[in-house]
Order: sequence, then C-alpha cells, then structure tokens
Amino acid sequence: MVSKKKSQNSGPDLSLVRPLENDVDALFKASLSDFISARKTLAARLKQAGDAGEADRVKALVKPSITAWAVNQLYWKHQEEFDRLIETGQRFRQAQTSRSAGKMTDMRVSLDERREVLSDLSKLADALLRDAGHNPSPDTIRRITTTLEAMSAYASLPDGLEAGRLTHDVDPPGFDSLASFVPGAAIPERKKEPARIIPLPKPSAPASSPKKAAPAGNVRRIEESRHAKVSAAKASLQDAKRELVKARIQTQNAETAQRKALADAKEKEKQRLEAEKRIEKTRAAAEDAAKRAIDAAAEVEEAVKILEDAELAVEEASKVLEALLQSQAR
Repeated sequence: MVSKKKSQNSGPDLSLVRPLENDVDALFKASLSDFISARKTLAARLKQAGDAGEADRVKALVKPSITAWAVNQLYWKHQEEFDRLIETGQRFRQAQTSRSAGKMTDMRVSLDERREVLSDLSKLADALLRDAGHNPSPDTIRRITTTLEAMSAYASLPDGLEAGRLTHDVDPPGFDSLASFVPGAAIPERKKEPARIIPLPKPSAPASSPKKAAPAGNVRRIEESRHAKVSAAKASLQDAKRELVKARIQTQNAETAQRKALADAKEKEKQRLEAEKRIEKTRAAAEDAAKRAIDAAAEVEEAVKILEDAELAVEEASKVLEALLQSQAR
C-alpha cells in the first residue's frame, strides 16, 4: 500500500505536495486497465518539470490487484458506506477498552453493524467489478470482504492503513495485536518476571515463607486464567471466521443459483411465447388452406356444371347436324 505522507526531511516545495498527492489519488481512482499508462504519463510530466525524485517515486507505484482496486473504488466512490465500516471498527475498539457493564453488548452491536455494512460493501464491489467488465467469482468477493474487514480492524490500531491506495489484499491483524488493547488480556513483560520467583525460606524465619509464596501463586493463577481466556477467544475468533467464510460462499452459491434459475425461467418463457406465435401462424395457415380448399371445391363444382352444359350443347348440335345431313340425302 502506498502512503500519502511526505517526508519532511527532503525539504519539498509545500505548494506542490498536495497537487502531487491529488495526482497520485487520481491514478488510483482510474480504471485498472489505464493504471500503467496513467503512471507513465504522470512520471514523465514530473521528470519534465525537473522533479526526478518524485518521478521515480511515481514509477515505483505498483499496479493494484483486481481485489485491491475494487476496495480502492469503494473508498473513492462510496465514501459514506466506507466511513460506516471504519466507524464500526472504532466503536468495537472502544467497547473492547471500556470497563462499563454493557461492554459485551456494545461489542456484539458493533460486530452486527460491521457485518451489515460488509454485506452492503460486498454487493457494491460486485456491481463495480461488473460495470468495469469483470465477472467476479465468489473467491474474489471473499478476498475483497477480508480486506475490508482488515481495514476496519486496522482503523482501531495506532498504525492504521490509509485507504484509497491499496495495491494488494490485506489480512486482518493478528489476534495478539487486537488482544493487546483488551484490559486484562496483555501478557506481563519479562522484566517483571523476577517478582514471580519464590525465595527459599530462611531457617531463622520459616513462618515468613508462606506469606511470600502466596502472592506469586495468585499472580501465576491470574496469568494462567488470562492465557486460557485469550486462547479460548482466539479459537472462537478462528471458528467464527471459518463460519463467516462458509456462510459467504453459501450465499454466493445461492445467489448464483437464483440468477441461473431466473435466467432459465426467462428463457423458457421466451420459448413459450415463440411456440405460441408459431402455433398461431400454423392455425392461421390451416384456416387459410381450408378456405382455399372450399373455394377450390366450388370452382370444381362450377366447372363440372359448365362441362355438363357443354356436353349437352355438343349432343344437341350433333343431332341437328345429323338431321340436316339426312334431309340432304333425300
């Protein structure tokens, strides 16, 4: 990930720092396919302006992965939803460090809110990728969601990530990093370990030994209890992450199946309408053929009548001719 901070030891022209940072931001806002060409253009402009150092810094910028690019676009194009995600991480951190009675309730509420905003951002990421001509797989959406979880978690740590310029996927911080902020969960430093050593009892004062051993035993039991709680919480966290991944995959599969079923239903409906049109055309053609058959039958009947009339006329003419011939012979 690229930091937006400028070194104060190099003596930069402060009037140029912000415009350059804006140019770098614009580079990460651009489409993924334009990143390389835009980087070359910006580096060439800086070099031509005589700022070779900044030109080299721009040349060293790494092209983001498709998943990192999607997270960057969520930050730039959906600032409100992204800020909601960061706020849930900060509220979770505050609930962790709180000593109030409602600490666990506040933590659960923060986790529920984060789960909701992660779902919204995952859908927005899917839409962003499809609009950009990509076809995100369930694994792609899972990696984007994991990076978003990491952004939320790092927002509660002193060295949090700066959003908008990611170049690769980010995993959430280790459990030990988060546990260090929970009151009572921190492991004592090694410099305090000598206090846990039980001194050997002196012959002259055997009664003092139990008094010295008791506090060390209490400390040891407290530490063992804390270790057990941390281990149990870590195991629960890992189990929850696995269940979350499984739930996301199941959701993605269900949504894919639903889209496929809807597409199949739409195709079947289209085929049904086309079949009905063909049936209608066939019915119309059959009716037209039947009408032509009736007309042809009428024409045949009329032709038969004309033929019969013609035959009668021929027969009459033959009789007249025969009578004339006989009269002449006499």
